[in-house]
Amino acid sequence: LPERDRAELKRRKLLVEVTLKSYWIRKGSAFSTAVARQETELTPEMIATGSWRERPFKPYNFSALGLPPACGHLHPLLKVRSQLRQIFLEMG
Repeated sequence: LPERDRAELKRRKLLVEVTLKSYWIRKGSAFSTAVARQETELTPEMIATGSWRERPFKPYNFSALGLPPACGHLHPLLKVRSQLRQIFLEMG
């Protein structure tokens, strides 16, 4: 359709434009019918036997966040301050 006719039909709500997406799916180089479990860690046994050369490893995710650090301890002076507050709260 010419652009003018298409715009007129869209304005009168007689035409709706729809976008269709299609994908081509092919077998890749790592295609396999069996599910192989990828290794996550390199162990001393793998190094000793040399089996690490044949095993697939999971790629590292360098953008992952690490574990949150464990809570620290109070500074000794802050401990004294909190103990003094407890004493004054019990007295008052």
